[in-house]
Amino acid sequence: MKIQEKFSELKKRKEGALIGYVMAGDPSPELTVDIANALIGGGVDILELGLPFSDPIADGPTIQKSGGRALKAGMNSDVYFDIVKKVNSEIPLVCMTYYNLILQRGLDKFTQDCKNSGISGLIVPDLPIEESQPLLKECRNSGIDLIFLVASTTTEERMKKILDSATGFLYVVSLLGVTGARDSLSEGIKPTLDGIRKQNPKIPLAVGFGISKPEHVKEVLASGADGVIVGSAFVRIIEDNPDNKEKILHELEEFAKKLKDSTR
Repeated sequence: MKIQEKFSELKKRKEGALIGYVMAGDPSPELTVDIANALIGGGVDILELGLPFSDPIADGPTIQKSGGRALKAGMNSDVYFDIVKKVNSEIPLVCMTYYNLILQRGLDKFTQDCKNSGISGLIVPDLPIEESQPLLKECRNSGIDLIFLVASTTTEERMKKILDSATGFLYVVSLLGVTGARDSLSEGIKPTLDGIRKQNPKIPLAVGFGISKPEHVKEVLASGADGVIVGSAFVRIIEDNPDNKEKILHELEEFAKKLKDSTR
């Protein structure tokens, strides 16, 4: 399923999108498929699967440690795409990784591997819009949405460039800094969303960085977002239960259900 088809479906049902993130390979490549299916069973509408990189500049401590565990467990691009093929999913899957890994594999091969494994979208936090044209071209050739990040500090000129190229959804950063669960969110998210809507009322807006509670979900959706992105809060469940598979899967599914209920 294409990402914008999922947003259209949810809009008809008057629901916001719950976008979940976990790091593929944490705590093991084998368990990642079960983790993905637990989140999907809990109601996640779109699932981001991280491909770990050794220097993840946009990731906070929780996801950095998750990436380290995944790399230690043997994760690489080949294993990643094999895992994604095994995820039993009718929802859109998104790869989130860093540009160095894509360059190493080759832009054409990486995007084709995304397509062949069932990935609908690609997020590359360290790829600025000004340098994105080669990857954008290959994503379009493969039918993959290249999803860009924007923040309250994004200038109007850069925002226009991003909106001219963006497909799938726009990843709106709720606060400055790196990823990580927080107690409160930035009060500036509504003006940021309103400003984007004025320039492009059609592209879905999903807010991430710091969302970790049902009340956060309600707050963000009430501010005008089409979806919320939850990562560190899911990853922490895995971190807290490294040797208890059943507890990981149960808690992930139950937490996803609580968050999803808040999108309705």
